[in-house]
Parts: sequence; C-alpha cells; structure tokens
Amino acid sequence: MTTTHDSRNDENDETYETYDVVVAGGGPVGLFLAGELRLGGANVLVVERLAEVDVTIKAGGINTAGAVALYRRGMLPELAEAWERNRWRLQAFLGERETGAEAERAAPTPPKFAGHFAGIMMRGDLFDGSDPAFADVGPADRVGLGVPQAELERILGARAERLGVEVRRGVELTGFDADEDGVLIHLGTGGPVRAGWLVGCDGGRSTVRKLAGIGFPGTEPEITGYQAVVEMSGGERLGKGWTTTDAGTYVNGPFPGRILTVEFDGPPADRSAPVTAYELQAALRRVSGVPEVTVHEVHSSTRFTDNARQASTYRQGRVLLAGDAAHVHSPFGGQGLNLGLGDAMNLGWKLAAVTQGRAPESLLDSYTAERHPVGAWVLDWTRAQIAVMRPDRHARALRRVVTDLAMTTAGTTYLVKQISGVRQRYDLPGEHPSTGGSAPDLEFSDGTRLGDRLHGGRAVLFDLADDPKLRARAEEYGDRVDVVTAVCPGRPELTGLLVRPDGFVAWAADGDDGRGDELADALARWFVTA
Repeated sequence: MTTTHDSRNDENDETYETYDVVVAGGGPVGLFLAGELRLGGANVLVVERLAEVDVTIKAGGINTAGAVALYRRGMLPELAEAWERNRWRLQAFLGERETGAEAERAAPTPPKFAGHFAGIMMRGDLFDGSDPAFADVGPADRVGLGVPQAELERILGARAERLGVEVRRGVELTGFDADEDGVLIHLGTGGPVRAGWLVGCDGGRSTVRKLAGIGFPGTEPEITGYQAVVEMSGGERLGKGWTTTDAGTYVNGPFPGRILTVEFDGPPADRSAPVTAYELQAALRRVSGVPEVTVHEVHSSTRFTDNARQASTYRQGRVLLAGDAAHVHSPFGGQGLNLGLGDAMNLGWKLAAVTQGRAPESLLDSYTAERHPVGAWVLDWTRAQIAVMRPDRHARALRRVVTDLAMTTAGTTYLVKQISGVRQRYDLPGEHPSTGGSAPDLEFSDGTRLGDRLHGGRAVLFDLADDPKLRARAEEYGDRVDVVTAVCPGRPELTGLLVRPDGFVAWAADGDDGRGDELADALARWFVTA
C-alpha cells in the first residue's frame, strides 16, 4: 500500500517538477492516453523503463474498434501507410503472397477483418458484410489488421511528441506516495516528480497496481505458449496457419519463421527467463509431431499463458489503471491491445477535463463503470477459447461443434462482430438505439464525415435539422462542446447527435423525439463544470 505524503509540508517541495498527469508505461496504451490528455490541455509526463521501442513480436494488428479510435484522431493515413508496408505478411497469411517487382506493384484492398476463434479461422467469403453492425464504421474498417504493435507504438510516439508530451525512456517508476491533492512519484533515474494524477499503463505485472494495493482477482493459467520469429529448417513439413493436434496447437505463419505453440502443461516455471532456440524447437516438435523441424536462430520470442485477471477497480484515489495493468488474459482473438486503446480513449478526455477544472472528480467514476464490464467480457471471451482448445475428448467434441457453427454465414458474422469490437457499447441513459454506442460515421453533404470532426478530441453536438434551439442548449457549455450544423442525406430521420470526445453517443434523436430534456440531461451529465 502507498503511504500518505503531504509534499506541501516538505521544505524542498519547490524543487519538484510538477505535471497534471504522470503515465507510467510508454507502450501503445500509455502513449495514446498521453496524447488524449494533451488534447484536453493536461501537462503530461510519460516514463518508460525501456530505452527503445520493444520490437518483441506481440500483437499483429488492431481490430475495427481500435482502428476507428485512431481514425477519429486523424491517424488513418498513418495506419494505411503502415498497413501498406506490412501487407505482404497478410498476403502470405491468405496464401496470396507475390514476390519481387510484382509485390511492389500490388496494392490489394485489405480484406474484412476476420481473425479466428480458438484457432478456428473465419472464412471471409462467409462473412455478411451487409450486417448493420458494420454499416456505419466508415473508412477505418479497411486498415489495422496488418499493423504490428511495435509499428503502432512508433506512430503513437510520434503523435505524442507532436502534441507536446514529455516522454522519458530508460526511466522506471520505483514507488509513489499519494495524498488527497496528488502523487509524489519516485523514479529510478533523477529525482521525484509531483503530479495531480498517476496512471499505470505498465503492463500485467504493473508496479503501480501492486503499490496501490488494487486487487487483481481471476483464474490461474493452464497453458504455456510461445510466440517467436526464428530461422528454422524442416518448416516445410509443418502445416500452414493454425493447426490443432493431440498435443496442443501450433501456428506456422503468417510470414516465414513466425511460429506459435500452445501446450496444456501448466504455466512455465520462470516466465521471465530468456527463451532459447532449443526450448522453442522442443515445444514445436512436441506439438506438431514433426521431429525434423530444427530451430537455428531466434530473432524475437516471448512466452505467454492464459492467466486471466482483472483489477477490482480501475481507480483508487489519485491512481488509475489502463491497458494490461488493469486486465490480463491469453492473446487469442487479439483483444488485448484493442481493449487497452479503448481504455485510453475513455479515460483521456475525462481525466483531462478534471485536471483543467472543466469537470468534477466524480466524472472519473464512469471510467471503471464503463470499461470494467468490457474488460470482463474480453476475459470470458479468451477463457471460452481456452476451453475449446483443450486436448481432452470433451473439448475436442465441443471444438467440432463450434467449427461447424463457424463455417456458416451466421456463425462467421457473429464471431467477426465480437472480434472486431463493433458491438461494444456503454449503458447510458436514453431511448434512442444509437445512445451508448460508437457514433455512426455519418457522411455529410459537404463531403466530410463525422470522424473528421473528432480529431481535436472535443465533444460535438451535431445539429442535423438546422435547429437554433438545439444549438442554444450546447452553447451554454461554451468551449466544452463544439456545435456542428450539417446535413446528412443518408440518415434524413436523424435530427441530432451529441458525441462525447471518445466518439460514443451521449444523446441522439429522430424528429422531435428527445430534443428537450434528454439533451439537457446528457449535457449536464458529461460536461458540467467542477
């Protein structure tokens, strides 16, 4: 537990560097959160123990919800460029890889994000693209799958720098003292710094979470998994993509030398020990049953388990958690990075508003209330995949049933909707079906889209009926809510939308419905001053 330290009584207090927020952890979630905080006017310091971007193979892309979040901040061109640089990996995964000059000339349209459930691959031709859940996603639906985590971290790091975020690499948080007015943060390099708020984005073994004494209940791991990029021989005898055997599951691809293995033999004795070529080779041989495969060199590797835990709360006083610091689970389904980006998008505007006096501290209560259920769902989603991947006869029988369902249009579409994150919503007051959901990316008559109007990270009231009374309600909130009057030919019944800075709908109306009290209540709920 942290101890109370009132720095106001410290005679050396004036020597402390002070910030509105210190973010511990400079991975994609920490950097994205720092950018969101800066958009809201907060003075932010990010401390990251690693001196350079971690290039260890991790997440291979982001889902639709993650891409939409970045699109709403104007980063779609950078995502598209990153996808272009890495598209050959996706083509290889789909069995469409070209080489040489042909590959350079090729510019395929990215396929609909499909993914897998427990290694059961979704067939793109079975996906129903007309499903209403994807109708209003917009251009973000075309990028993301082929953007590796390290590349995303570089993109978000450059954005944070442009916005004026201070990032200190090679600096580790070693402790902190929290009081009612802020947090004194102790760093391994340099003196302590003072901040109004501390956010732990420092991974599953979060120092911030542990020192804050926040509970981390969940389920124990039962697998040991490896993911690596290697030089190997005998790989031509391996199956391509995901393969399930009597000994477990392995993956060969989507690019040469990338392997993954899963064995249900309990967690590793020492997860932090270096992964050796012999260790990877032995695991690959055991699971694949191919004794000829030999690993000669390891370029990048990591162990993982299905340890599934979630912080009991995402906020304790002046300390908050986001990303893996708040929840850990197996990587199956590619949910972790996207879940963390959603945390950052939800928390950033709220915490910035509190630091700048635009909102009361009670606004932060909505962070745990909205994000904790989403995290709990993801943990159960990954647990379900573990159940289907087990090598016992009962699980294999269940796997055959799930596979049959997945090989139908309805089954594929259901699974893709879950994997892509488009069904994510919050329980917000209001009768309109759009309320609580991610805002539809409406196209306006001037050629712009709703997502184009969210780049600044501000709330927007979209007046779609040229209603001065509607605009007058928002104008009472000054610079806390922007007002855009526009015409949306594709949705003529929609007369207004109040979109929070994170892109979720706080209020919506068709015709005259709800254009009075419901809008007033939504504005007061989210944008009342402290």
